[in-house]
Amino acid sequence: MALLTCKDASFAYEGHTVVSGLNFSVESGDYLCIAGENGSGKSTLIKGLLRLKAPQKGSIFMGDGLKANEIGYLPQQTAVQKDFPASAYEVTLSGRLSRRGVRPFYSKSDKMNAKENLTRLGIWELRNRCYRELSGGQQQRVLLARALCATQKILLLDEPVAGLDPVATQDLYRQISKINRETGITIVMVSHDIHGAVKYAGKILHLKNEQVFFGTTADYMKSSIGVRFLGGERHD
Repeated sequence: MALLTCKDASFAYEGHTVVSGLNFSVESGDYLCIAGENGSGKSTLIKGLLRLKAPQKGSIFMGDGLKANEIGYLPQQTAVQKDFPASAYEVTLSGRLSRRGVRPFYSKSDKMNAKENLTRLGIWELRNRCYRELSGGQQQRVLLARALCATQKILLLDEPVAGLDPVATQDLYRQISKINRETGITIVMVSHDIHGAVKYAGKILHLKNEQVFFGTTADYMKSSIGVRFLGGERHD
């Protein structure tokens, strides 16, 4: 069943259309990569899916009982965020805030969920380490654990491997793919690294200030836009 559906959607800033012609759906269990060059509308679309920005035209629907506060989100990191003076455990646990409601304190269930997700990502032993003292790859794992604390259905990841070295990049890709396979959580990932993304993603949405491709990764690799972007030959 579709968790998110875009129908004839477009987004604009101050009357200037940034991305248009969006017609696609994200099904439960999908692994979708949103590709495109800088300024093509990828991050703007993510804001729309998070209900942080309303469409200029068209609609975005949530299905299967999904609510906006049940979406796990891993944003692009800023320099200030990288220097955050809290423990890895505290950062992870903060992912439960949107689901805590009016309760003033974290529950036992919240704390167990944080432990489960840190353990799932292999960083439980780092729980008491200061977040700003961790490596880039370790910080991204903590943020992924935090995003998992916010959802049981879907993760939106905005350039999760940006700035990571090749080893940390491949490790994070494997972690994300494992989460998708083992938990059934839907993945929607924005990435400049299309070569890395196509190894794991089942579907591709390619933007160029409009929707130019949406379909399976296999069909994308055969398409003219896929061939051009991947820098290879058509795979028929």
